[in-house]
Amino acid sequence: MKKSIVFRRILRLLKPYAGYLVLTLFAAALTVAAQLAAPYLVGRAVDAAAGRDSVDFSALWRALWGIGGCLAAAAVSQYAVSLFNNRIAYRVLDDVRTEAFDKLGRLPLKYIDNRSYGEISSVLVSDSEQFADGLLLGFTQLFTGVCTLLGVLVIMFVMRWEIALIVVCVTPLSLLVARFISKRTYATFKRQSEVRAEQTAFIDEMVGNLKVVKAFTHEEENGETFAEINERLRHASLKAVFFSSTVNPTTRFINSVVYAAVAFAGALRILSAGGAFSVGDLTSFLSYATQYTKPFNEITEVIAEFQNSLACAGRIFALLDEKEQPPDAHNLDLGRAKGEVRAVDVSFSYDPERPLIEHLDMTALAGKHVAIVGPTGCGKTTLINLLMRFYDVDGGSVRVDGRDVRALTRASLRRNYGMVLQDTWLKEATVRENLCMGAPGCTEEEMVAAAKAAHAHSFIMRLPKGYDTPVGGTGTLSEGQRQLLCIARVMLCRPAMLILDEATSNIDTRTELLVQDAFAELMEGRTCFIIAHRLSTIKNADLILVMKAGNIIEQGTHTELLARGGFYFRLYHAQFEQ
Repeated sequence: MKKSIVFRRILRLLKPYAGYLVLTLFAAALTVAAQLAAPYLVGRAVDAAAGRDSVDFSALWRALWGIGGCLAAAAVSQYAVSLFNNRIAYRVLDDVRTEAFDKLGRLPLKYIDNRSYGEISSVLVSDSEQFADGLLLGFTQLFTGVCTLLGVLVIMFVMRWEIALIVVCVTPLSLLVARFISKRTYATFKRQSEVRAEQTAFIDEMVGNLKVVKAFTHEEENGETFAEINERLRHASLKAVFFSSTVNPTTRFINSVVYAAVAFAGALRILSAGGAFSVGDLTSFLSYATQYTKPFNEITEVIAEFQNSLACAGRIFALLDEKEQPPDAHNLDLGRAKGEVRAVDVSFSYDPERPLIEHLDMTALAGKHVAIVGPTGCGKTTLINLLMRFYDVDGGSVRVDGRDVRALTRASLRRNYGMVLQDTWLKEATVRENLCMGAPGCTEEEMVAAAKAAHAHSFIMRLPKGYDTPVGGTGTLSEGQRQLLCIARVMLCRPAMLILDEATSNIDTRTELLVQDAFAELMEGRTCFIIAHRLSTIKNADLILVMKAGNIIEQGTHTELLARGGFYFRLYHAQFEQ
């Protein structure tokens, strides 16, 4: 994304805070006015004390009091600038983060599946923070610097236009140097931001799976990978810092040349003007020359930070510009579904060049239990994604109670499904909040009854605060206990249809038998889709779909499929061979 486009979008973000912006500009103008008045008074003080044995104490004290007043006014107005600018910067940061987080909820799962969680977190946390820092630092100094430059130029030309011309003639050198370096700085900081996101993603992946890393003694290999990424980040950072660091000393050298030229020209003018240009005037002029060059120093100091801010803002805007999942074409509410589900000539693939499901037909009658089995990668989970409309089909249709799911609102469709997955997830909250996540209006009795049905009540009561115990971290509960809470959460919702993806895989055998009884009660009269690898757990399913390479190659009851002696027969007996 081009810098000009990014900058225009930043200005649009500032529009709601125009009032604070006006106050910031007004306070900055007062700061500049007070700072510009002080050097003139310093010159008057010098002239009042410059005469031999004839110090004008009255004029001297007036000048000193004026200088003190200017400094006090500058300090107060500078504080106001910082206060208002902080409000602008952090409110914009809040808006950007909120919008980006809300955007994630509207993005299709394809976006999340194709990126690491660490990369996405880096955009929301690190990049937005860098963006706010650059906005906070750059905006105020830019405006203050421009006002200072214009004010000083006017005063110097009024005082001595000949000497002012020297300053103006040398100034373009500083501008050219800053522009030359800033062009290269943006690209280097953009690269630094990208590598930093890659490193964040890698750290997030390794920390989240540290047990696996240790189990396979993969620490050394991970260290090498981290070192390689870190080396690229070091190289990108050094390059960015090098370009940004050359701006300030270069412009300072040019500014020193300006100061020396003004001092020399002013001294000559004092000797030749016969009192028309005093020592006090030269003192004021030198102060103004310093103030004139100071904004260049400040602006060039924030160029690097501002370029980094633009690069980070570009990554945030790229997220905000991602294509959202298509809105519901119709506002048709499914209501309470009966539970008849059909897949009619369904075709789907994550990658158009690698077909996965082609011309699949499937019927699950209301209240029946459908098991889906097959080797890894055959499309079982993909079929569930299509039933839940996490992805839309490429061809054909998925129907619930005879209605195409694309004609239904996603919310009403998903309210009718309850999912218990092999991978458990609990949010950082209490047991109570996790259980009531899908049924916020449930009563205490209903919540406890669901926990008892899932055989989770006993261990919940052993927790320090019972149902009010905070959970969510991986160390609070065992994996089996977490899965029991997930089961209880679904039981509390009482959905019309269930999806069970190896729902008891992390539970011991004795508890599994108890939970199976609870599931039997929960599944009664409900359409259920059961993904199972242990074929012994689906013997009583009303229909078993055998998938291979994205297609249903066999379907029937357990007895029927065994009698055929086909693929299911081989899968089943492979699990029980001695």
